[in-house]
Amino acid sequence: MSESSAIETEAAGRVAEAVPGIPRDENGPVFRAPWEAHAFAMALALYQKGLFAWSEWSAMLGEEIKKAQAAGDPDTGETYYLHWLATLERMVAEKGAASVQALAQHYQAWERATRRTPHGKPIQLRAEDFDQ
Repeated sequence: MSESSAIETEAAGRVAEAVPGIPRDENGPVFRAPWEAHAFAMALALYQKGLFAWSEWSAMLGEEIKKAQAAGDPDTGETYYLHWLATLERMVAEKGAASVQALAQHYQAWERATRRTPHGKPIQLRAEDFDQ
């Protein structure tokens, strides 16, 4: 394991301990799909860059979970990273790292690229995906 991988693994373990509810096993966080790991890694990177404190993240994540539960989320754990992603989007918007409009534009561009891409092929985001 490289030094940077060891640091990232250690940081991920600290996050799993600091933020209650993270699906985990004895080795740390577990993910059911690649996008969950990506969302986790993005939040970890933004925390390490000083965008927010974990106490701030934890409070906002709790708000997002409560909002989802009030809207009927059964809270079985299967939707945990949907709440994580909602928190990530809200945090970067509230902190001014990206605007709500920029997030929506990127979301729509990825949706276009996804629809265009045959199953099993890598999704490639193109400039024209932003023009529509």
